[in-house]
Amino acid sequence: MNVFRSLKYRNFKLFFYGQSISLIGTWMQKTAVSWLVYRLTGSALLLGIVSFVSLIPSLILAPYAGSIVDRHNRYRILVITQVVSMLQAGAFAFMIFFKIYNIPAIIGLSLLQGIVNAFDVTCRQSLMVDMVDDKADLPNAIALNSTMTNLARIAGPAIAGIVLSAFGEDVCFFGNFLSYIPVLTCLFMMKLNTIVPVRSEKSIWTELQEGFRYVSGDSDLSSMILMLTASSLFVIPFNTLMPIFAKDLFNGDAKTFSWFESAAGLGSVISAVYLANLKSNKNLVKIMSIASLIFGTSVLMVAYAGKLPFALIFMVFTGVGMMAQTSAINTYIQTHAIPAMRARAISYYVMAYQGMIPVGSLMAGWLANELGPRRAVCIEGIIGVLATALFVLYKRRQAAGEAVEGNAMFVK
Repeated sequence: MNVFRSLKYRNFKLFFYGQSISLIGTWMQKTAVSWLVYRLTGSALLLGIVSFVSLIPSLILAPYAGSIVDRHNRYRILVITQVVSMLQAGAFAFMIFFKIYNIPAIIGLSLLQGIVNAFDVTCRQSLMVDMVDDKADLPNAIALNSTMTNLARIAGPAIAGIVLSAFGEDVCFFGNFLSYIPVLTCLFMMKLNTIVPVRSEKSIWTELQEGFRYVSGDSDLSSMILMLTASSLFVIPFNTLMPIFAKDLFNGDAKTFSWFESAAGLGSVISAVYLANLKSNKNLVKIMSIASLIFGTSVLMVAYAGKLPFALIFMVFTGVGMMAQTSAINTYIQTHAIPAMRARAISYYVMAYQGMIPVGSLMAGWLANELGPRRAVCIEGIIGVLATALFVLYKRRQAAGEAVEGNAMFVK
């Protein structure tokens, strides 16, 4: 089938299968951490803090990670990050097993995972090009990778909801620890012809400056990254407040919370399958704009959904919009950035995506405490719609300016 064409490449297939299992474990742990923190503290602010520390390292370290990845063997870096993530998951599992419910320790382990992710995500994304022999299939591989991530986003919270109710949080954490075994096995089975870059004589600081100048000097790349920054800062963090919606607004339990995560994951899979079926990447800007509008509007609908079924339906649409938005931007960067700058360009994607979400999560938690969860989510939805309108207006003015310049050149 056209949608699965990238799986014909052995390396990508191994990567796909290994990550599929590992990401289910990751989402089980993510769901369990959110539920555990809110169960123990009842604090929306602490929910935001845990999300903040797990992602804030990407804001600080992503550009540095991009330079490191461009200078070293990406495959070895990926193996190291997976091993460290496994050790972190094991520490979490044993802590909860022995009922050491220490909020500072939970925050500390979440921070460690955030530091690892700053390097891991940049490395995985930039390594994708080495797993696909025909570069024409790279957009499909990126879309399939997103599909895998979001299928895990459905399965992980769904399994976590059942496990949390029947066995407790510790089983979720042990599940994540064990899930790293297949991904490491698949990584060791891969045979990548990764070109080890020649040791650069430039300093990391010089390469950081080069990466910034390259991204900021390309108006198409920079505008897409700025749009993602706005979404990650003001819209995507709405999800931080879903435990409050599940427990307090809809009088639910851990299973209800898992439904919210799974509904968004279902929408993401629908969107990812659509993107995987695309035969070209010519309309990525248009797709991103439409997706951003869907995302902002559906977040608004979630804010004031009166009944649980309606809230879950709107959560599906948030998944559709968010997935198409982030995946279209990711694909655009990977297919338009020059090879020498690819990892550094991707690092700005990671910084704008994962790095801004924690700041937004703190803002969302503060807004929920001050105004209530529904008003906080409503504000985020409005900002999403306004940001989309500004982006579309900018692109139209840019196109009009280019047309004027083209006519002037023709007249000359």
